[in-house]
Amino acid sequence: MSMRVMKPGLLTSIQDLGRKGFQQHGVIVSGAMDPYSLRIANMLVGNEEGEAALEITLLGPTLIIEKDCLIAITGGNLSPTINGEAVPMWRPIFVKKGGVLAFSGCRSGCRAYLSVAGGYSIPSIMNSKSTYLRAGMGGYKGRALQVDDVLDFNEASPHHAKYGVNVFSTVKWFVNAKDFMPENKPVIRVTNGSQYGFFTESSKVQFEQESFKVSNQSDRMGYRISGPSLELKEKRELLSEAVTNGSIQVPPDGNPIILLADSQTTGGYPKIAQVITADIPFIGQVKPGDSIQFAKVTLRDAEQSYLKKEQLLKELKTSIALALKGFK
Repeated sequence: MSMRVMKPGLLTSIQDLGRKGFQQHGVIVSGAMDPYSLRIANMLVGNEEGEAALEITLLGPTLIIEKDCLIAITGGNLSPTINGEAVPMWRPIFVKKGGVLAFSGCRSGCRAYLSVAGGYSIPSIMNSKSTYLRAGMGGYKGRALQVDDVLDFNEASPHHAKYGVNVFSTVKWFVNAKDFMPENKPVIRVTNGSQYGFFTESSKVQFEQESFKVSNQSDRMGYRISGPSLELKEKRELLSEAVTNGSIQVPPDGNPIILLADSQTTGGYPKIAQVITADIPFIGQVKPGDSIQFAKVTLRDAEQSYLKKEQLLKELKTSIALALKGFK
C-alpha cells in the first residue's frame, strides 16, 4: 500500500499529458487541465515530465500516506496540510509513513497537482494513464477517486530515502510560480478562429474589449462563459469539423464555450477564436464565477510565446535536476 483515500474531495482524478494520436478515431485527448503545473510537479520529484499525477479540483481530498515518499504539490493553492501543519507548494516534500495529507479552502487557482516520486502504479490505455470520466476509461478504474481507494506507487530512486526526520521535511529552494499561474483577472491570448469572419464587427470588438464570466455550467469538457452576446452576420449551417483544446465555439445563444481537455473531437458551432497553447494552463486555473478577458495576437506571437515558455521549462528542469542531487 502507498496512499489511501479518507475523503475524495470534489473531483480528484489521475491525469497525465493526455491520450494523443487517436482523435481521428473519435478518442478524446483528456489529460491535465493545467499541463505546466503537472510537468513541474513531476520535475520536482525526479519523474519524467509526462508522468501521471493527481489532479485535484477546488475542494481537495484527505489522504493517508502509507509509505515513505517524496511528493510535490503545484498549481492552485488548495491549502494543503500534513497532520494539520501547512505544507509549502512548488518544492519537493519528503513525507514519512503515517502522514495525513489534506486539502481545504481554495486560496488561488482551482486545480492542484500532486506528484509522487516514481509515479502512481496505474496501467496505460492508448499510451496514457489519464482518466476520461464520461467514458469510464483510464486512470483509477476509469473514475474519480472514492473513499478507501488505494493508490500504489512505482519504485522510486533511493536518493531521497535517507531524508526526513519528522512527519515531513522540505527543501529551502522552490519554483517561482509567477510565470505559471494566472493573475486574478487573466487576459487570455487568442488567435482568429476558423469562422472569425462570420461574426459581426460589433461582436468582434466586444469579444476583445469586454469581460466574460465563467459559468457554473463548466467542467473539464468546456467552460461556458457569459458576457456580450456574439452574433453572426447571417445565419449559417455549418458542417462539423475538427476542434481542439482551446477552441472557442459560439452556439446560437451567443454565449461562447471554451473547449478544454475533455472536449469532443469535432464540433459544428462557428469558432470565433483559438486560445494559444501557452495560455491554456491559465484557463485550467480559472474557476466558476471568475472573469476573464481576451486579447487577439498573431500566429507568430503565439509561436514565440510557446517557445519562450518551453525554454523556461527546459531551464527549470535542468536547475531542479541539479538541486535534487542535494535534496535534504
